[in-house]
Amino acid sequence: MTLNIRDRETDALVRKLAQTRQIGLTEAIREAVSESLAADERKASLWQRTAALRARVASYPRTGAVADKAFYDSLSGQGDD
Repeated sequence: MTLNIRDRETDALVRKLAQTRQIGLTEAIREAVSESLAADERKASLWQRTAALRARVASYPRTGAVADKAFYDSLSGQGDD
């Protein structure tokens, strides 16, 4: 598979990255693109990043238990007067 970079500035940047990291051109492009995609994923909202977790929690069956003030107080030892 061939990647033909016709833009001189882009070519120079890829070559500089490869030289700085002492890696090949293909690896330099791979790392740059991977880092850019990771940065984009970090920019996703918390709501978007937790979608899979929220779906998993929503799939659990309902227990019918009520998490009210008395329940939380019992967890902390409060309300045992």
